[in-house]
Amino acid sequence: MFIDIDCYQVKKYNQNAYGDYFVSKRYPDEGRLIAVLSDGLGSGIKANILSCMTATMLLRFIENEQISIRKAAKIIMNSLPVCKVRHISYSTFSAVDCNEEGDVKIVEEGNPEFIWIRNNEVLKPEFEIIESKTFKNRRLKVTKLKLKLGDRLIFCSDGVTQSGLGGGRLKLGLRREGLIVLIKDKLAENPNISSTELAQYIVHQAINIETNRQAKDDISAFVMYFREPRESLIFTGPPFHQNKDPEYAQMFANFKGKKAICGGTTANLISRELNRPVTMEKTISIGKLPACSYMEGVDLVTEGVLTLTKALEYLEAGNINNIDNAAGKLVKFLLDSDCINFMVGAKLNQAHYDPALPIEIEIRKTIVKKIAATLQDRYLKKVNVQYM
Repeated sequence: MFIDIDCYQVKKYNQNAYGDYFVSKRYPDEGRLIAVLSDGLGSGIKANILSCMTATMLLRFIENEQISIRKAAKIIMNSLPVCKVRHISYSTFSAVDCNEEGDVKIVEEGNPEFIWIRNNEVLKPEFEIIESKTFKNRRLKVTKLKLKLGDRLIFCSDGVTQSGLGGGRLKLGLRREGLIVLIKDKLAENPNISSTELAQYIVHQAINIETNRQAKDDISAFVMYFREPRESLIFTGPPFHQNKDPEYAQMFANFKGKKAICGGTTANLISRELNRPVTMEKTISIGKLPACSYMEGVDLVTEGVLTLTKALEYLEAGNINNIDNAAGKLVKFLLDSDCINFMVGAKLNQAHYDPALPIEIEIRKTIVKKIAATLQDRYLKKVNVQYM
């Protein structure tokens, strides 16, 4: 199974920092993923510091396999001080440690209870309560699950469940029951909705029921969706050994999943070896990037280094929505995939060679490496790069 995960957040109205903090890390070699959502006391900079500290410490404790998630959470629970004025914890948290086999461990302290959905029905798991030995009224909730393909887990800060509190329609706020209704209605409408879209939907719905649509608290939701992985392949750059062109073209043709070509020379190679004509887009290219082309059996055909460079720029800046050019289409192609494979030709393209540059600088390889790192670290994708 692939773990599709994403978080969406909105700051409290008129604040310049998020009081909630989300952090996650994927371990591709282990098929493991850890995620933590912490809600700092109050809002603004102080809350941001508190939640960031809590979430980061928890992640680092949990990833150390010598300390169980239960023990890590107990350390944090017994260490977090209590506000002298409000007499409540400086931060609350939800933490998840899971793998691609569906084994999930969850610890929660103070945050709203997570929601487990299977076939659009809410399941009620068994859990263990651990009382804090240091602070009264502080309890840790520990849950172990075995998930199946298609299951979802939804976590949120109390900014979601308390949205609309005291307002005209929902004087008691959205609460957990209202959130479940929203989620089930959305899943009935779109059963295959991504974690990104569902997290955004939850937060937007919470804001919509606030007075004047102004968030009275930081609002965060993160969603995990256990599903079949969406595979994709990007072929860019001609192979070093030209006599292997037929072999690589057949590898490309046999790939089961979405396929893209980045580079005119690469497109001509595939066209020649597979006897598939390349058709140029008739519309004028937008901006400085060449327009896309078309080929039977290929989902996206673009120019090479310029388009890859611009796509990297968009990914690093987080500018990923509604970009109407070839790089924008490539970004969408990448983000709609879970497991991304790059076939990178090692032959030097004379068009990109500058004798004044050190010989070790290889533009295409460098760009692909940066894209791969960004996709893995920021967008939690699985990426494999193969040089040919």
